[in-house]
Amino acid sequence: MKTNEINIRDPYVLLHQGRYYLYGTRSETCWGEADGFDCYVSSDRENWEGPVEIFHRPEGFWADRAYWAPECLACNGGFFLITTLGSAECKKGIHVLYSTSPLGPFVPWGGQLTPPDWSCIDGTVYLEDGTPFLIFSHSFEDDPRGDMCLVELKPDLTGPAGEVTTLFSASEAAWARPVPFAKAEFGMEGDVYFTDGPCVKKLADGRLIMTWSSWSEQAYAVGVAESESGSVCGPWRQRETPFWPANGGHGMLFEEKDGSLWFTLHSPNDKYQERPIFCPVETDGDLRLKEKGI
Repeated sequence: MKTNEINIRDPYVLLHQGRYYLYGTRSETCWGEADGFDCYVSSDRENWEGPVEIFHRPEGFWADRAYWAPECLACNGGFFLITTLGSAECKKGIHVLYSTSPLGPFVPWGGQLTPPDWSCIDGTVYLEDGTPFLIFSHSFEDDPRGDMCLVELKPDLTGPAGEVTTLFSASEAAWARPVPFAKAEFGMEGDVYFTDGPCVKKLADGRLIMTWSSWSEQAYAVGVAESESGSVCGPWRQRETPFWPANGGHGMLFEEKDGSLWFTLHSPNDKYQERPIFCPVETDGDLRLKEKGI
């Protein structure tokens, strides 16, 4: 199938042994009960095989919804799927699934990475000098500022190895706006911001940047932050204007086979219409898109 035939949110690309593995949230089950994750495979990033189901909810498995934003990390000789999971009985959190292949089958691995009494979504793992760190969104249900948080993980990714710290809040970014439907959809009064979709990337010139999503003047959008220290611990400085200004979000940066940098996200942000978009990126000066992709 072609890229525009793939109906997913939150696309994530793993380039492994010359093949592209594309993961994401199933659009059809994003907002209700869910039971699995898929992967698409390509040698040219234009023609895809799949979907291949890489995880299916085992009978009696506790999570039955919020199967969101799977990211596949090749690490320690295996493949780790970092993902959001939830149920009606507990808050959403970040969990890990493990396999010896990027195509699974994946099985539960270790314990929850985020505090069980927090509502957390969209985890990504960044390795800094060999130490794994989880960056994730502390969801607006708990804190309407929209916090992006950090916690060090155990080397085998089975759980946290330190205390959670807050990197920044969406309300600090000049381009971010409160979601206009907070009262109607969530019953929340006042200004409610959200963060999601973090991606941390070390650029060729040594800068450490993060793309992340929130609401802008033109709806769902992607912004950029840069670490002033060069460490994932920050502090993080927000770019004034959004990287992708409207109707798309939850993106990630990845390197092509030729070493060039690309960005993928889902667009449009309309229910059941989401598709992965691929765009080439320039990194001299500010991070910016060369052109709208396909």
